[in-house]
Amino acid sequence: MERVGDDMIFEEILSRLPAKVVCRFKSVSKQWCYELSTPKFVFIHARRVGNSIQKKLLSLKENSIVVDDIGAGNLEEDTSETVTFPYDVEPSFLSIIGSFNGLILLCIKRSYNELVLWNPTTRRFKMISDEYFSRYFGRHNDTGGIYFDEHNDLKVLHITCYWDVVTARVYSRHNESWRKLNFLNGTQLGSNFYSWSPGIYSDKKIYFMVSNYWIPPGERNIVVFDVISESFSILRFPEHMEVNPCQGHFLTISNKLHVIVVQYAGELIADLVKYEHDEWIKVFSFNRARIVHHMETQERTNIIQNNKWLITSIWGDTVEVVLCNDSFNYIQHVDNYNGPKGALFLETIVSPFD
Repeated sequence: MERVGDDMIFEEILSRLPAKVVCRFKSVSKQWCYELSTPKFVFIHARRVGNSIQKKLLSLKENSIVVDDIGAGNLEEDTSETVTFPYDVEPSFLSIIGSFNGLILLCIKRSYNELVLWNPTTRRFKMISDEYFSRYFGRHNDTGGIYFDEHNDLKVLHITCYWDVVTARVYSRHNESWRKLNFLNGTQLGSNFYSWSPGIYSDKKIYFMVSNYWIPPGERNIVVFDVISESFSILRFPEHMEVNPCQGHFLTISNKLHVIVVQYAGELIADLVKYEHDEWIKVFSFNRARIVHHMETQERTNIIQNNKWLITSIWGDTVEVVLCNDSFNYIQHVDNYNGPKGALFLETIVSPFD
């Protein structure tokens, strides 16, 4: 063991273990607790976990929060585990804003709203909201995302639309404070006519679908937040998707941005497109896409079940797509996906605290 060296033990051996096992090893000694908590080890461990096709699905049920195993893009049976949220609040009062590197960003919706950064694997959490956030949280008007900046500082982006104004702010884990960012000038994206999707992280950017379904022809925008420059820009929606109504749902597969685009052109069509080399490329079409009625979504226990995925839109319908052999083999490498009742996440030891 002396010849092996500490670097080999921690960076090459222990970094390959599941997060819960790593947490148990922290009790071996003070040195191990320190080494297994360093930013370098946490980064290496999260990177290794991210390369696995094994994910976790956190689902907000009526009276409980359940975590299931997702293997190769499908829910594995008999793996459900009930987890306890750190605050005494019913799951119906929780809204998932996003997930990143094992952390879940949630809003507690009550008389005063609170923003919580939570690692459901380690059970560590941190309340990060301030007085500005306490006003009513709107599912269509508030959104956000999580990321690491170039200095390895964990940050939380929060976007809110109020009185036709878009306000973007960012929270620093290191500084434990919020600051305001400049948003795009000359846009109407803060209007009540627009609805914002949850953010999804891909290649040092966070993407948001911003849609207007009230006024024809159903304008769609993709707002991009660069996590390095902390600036916003607009990305065009796939040009060949000109049929209205049309809706999109973000996901990342093999760390690349994808969109499931649902169109109504005489029949319901659902296509998977990916963004690569500044171009949108169609990957395949889903078979047997169908609209799921509201009551049926309440009866469904998970957003991923029996090779069927639920897709939600903003101001649109909930749609179910069925994975066939080709689509199943491709989508098994999904990294990030949010649905009406939950989100995928990784089991990591990333902490909400600095």
